[in-house]
Amino acid sequence: MNMLPFFPGYFYFISIALQAICVIHCLRKGNEQKWIYLIIFLPMIGCVAYFFTEIVNVRKVRSLQPGAGSLSGLVNPAGRIRRMEKHLRFADTFNNRVMLADAYLAVGRTDEAIGLYTESLTGAFTENEHVIKQLIVAYFQKGMYAEVIVMARRLYGRPQFARSKEHVLYARALEYTGDVEGAEREYMKMKGRFADFEARYQYGLFLRGTGREKEARLVFEDIADEAPHLSSRERRDNRSWISKAKEELNR
Repeated sequence: MNMLPFFPGYFYFISIALQAICVIHCLRKGNEQKWIYLIIFLPMIGCVAYFFTEIVNVRKVRSLQPGAGSLSGLVNPAGRIRRMEKHLRFADTFNNRVMLADAYLAVGRTDEAIGLYTESLTGAFTENEHVIKQLIVAYFQKGMYAEVIVMARRLYGRPQFARSKEHVLYARALEYTGDVEGAEREYMKMKGRFADFEARYQYGLFLRGTGREKEARLVFEDIADEAPHLSSRERRDNRSWISKAKEELNR
C-alpha cells in the first residue's frame, strides 16, 4: 500500500508536536519571547534553529564543563586545551569558542575566557544563557562588578535565575559597588529555610559587614541548626557553606 499520499498530514502533526516541545522548553528556560514568535510563525525553521541553538548547544557545552569531561581531560587540562585550540583554529564555531572559553575559565585563564565569551554573544546567540552565566562568573573573578551587574540583569527575569549561583554573585556585586539596599533586597529574595545555603551565608557576611552582628549570628545559627536535618546528599552539596557558617559562629 502506498503511504506517500498521507505524508503531508503526518508532516503537519509532526510540525505541531515540534512547535509544542520547543515552546514548552522555551517557557521553562525563560528564553526570550522572540524565540516563541519565531517558532510559531516560522514553524520548521524556528523549531530547527531553536533546537540547535538552545538545546543541542547547551548540552554539548555542559558535557565539557569541569567535572563532566573525560578522565584524560581532567588529568591533563593543558593537553585538552591545546586540542580545543586546534579545533577552534580549524572551525571557528560557537560551540568551539564556548567550550574553549569554559576550559580557560576552569584553569584560571579568565581574560582569555572573557574574550571568547564576548565574541560568542552575537547573532542568534546574543542571549545565550550559558554564555551570559559564564561571563557573570568570569567578571566576578576579575572584580569587574559593574559588568557582573549588567550581565545579571539580562537574566534577571528568567525563572531559573532566582535560585542560582549567578543571583548570589549579582547580590554580592551590588554590595561591592556600594548599593547596600539593592544587595540586601536580593539577599532577602534568596533567604529561605533549608535552601540557598550559599546565599544565606553571604547574607550573613553582608550583615556582619554592615555592623548588624546579632542578625548575622541568627543567619549562621539557622544554617548550623538545619544541617542535621538535611539528607546526606544535601549535606554533601552544602558542606562548605555549613562549615563556614559554623566558623563564623566560633569567632
